[in-house]
Amino acid sequence: MPKNFEELPVWQKSRELVNYIYSLTRKDVFNRDFSLVDQIRRASASVMSNIAEGFERGSNAEFIQFLYISKGSAGEVRTQLYIAFDQGYISKEEFKIGFDLCRDVAGQLSGLIDYLKGSNLKGEKFNIKRKTWAEEVEEITKQFNIQNSKFKKE
Repeated sequence: MPKNFEELPVWQKSRELVNYIYSLTRKDVFNRDFSLVDQIRRASASVMSNIAEGFERGSNAEFIQFLYISKGSAGEVRTQLYIAFDQGYISKEEFKIGFDLCRDVAGQLSGLIDYLKGSNLKGEKFNIKRKTWAEEVEEITKQFNIQNSKFKKE
């Protein structure tokens, strides 16, 4: 598993998606629809942001949850691309590029989710070295200067 979210291919592809959406929405005809521009930009940024946030949470269960949110946002972007195309804001070719980017990201997210679900790893949150009962008692005994403690195991 990568050490940071920037190394994840799906995060890199989602960054490409965000940049593409921002370039589309700067076009004169598109950027006049303030509501759609805001919504599609937020949805595309959500794809990228939820991958990062989930990764940084430190547990696979939370990471999976955020990956599902990210996948949902990719579907939202796809839907908004349909709206933009239907309204004549983008060409068929621009639609196809954005659609394919969304499908690629969603596919990678599904693959990562499946991998994490099948993994025995729990995430860095759970990699804490736990002390044994004997180590705990020894530490308490030293800390409180307890002599001949009845809590010690023989």
